[in-house]
Amino acid sequence: MREYTHLLGKRVEARYRAGELRLSAVGDLVSDSGTSVCIEDRFVQNGREKKMRLEVPYQHIFAIEEKVDKNAIKALPNIPSLSMRTWQPPDPKRI
Repeated sequence: MREYTHLLGKRVEARYRAGELRLSAVGDLVSDSGTSVCIEDRFVQNGREKKMRLEVPYQHIFAIEEKVDKNAIKALPNIPSLSMRTWQPPDPKRI
C-alpha cells in the first residue's frame, strides 16, 4: 500500500470508490494511519463555520493528488504558452 504522509496538511483531491460508485473529494489531508486517510474540509453554511471529515480506506483509493491553490496561480508571472504565440509562415525569399 502507498503512504500519503508527504501530503499531510496540504490541499488534496482524492478519487476513491464507495461500492460501485467512483467519487472524489477535495480537502486538507489531516491524517494517514497507514490503512486509511482522513480528508477534512471547512466551509461556511448559514453564517456558521462547519467542518466535514471523510475517512477513506487505502484499498478504496484510486489516486490522491495535491491541488494547486488558485491564489498561488494568480501570483505566477504571465508567461504566454506556445499555443498562444502567433505563427509566422517561412519567408519565401529564404527557401
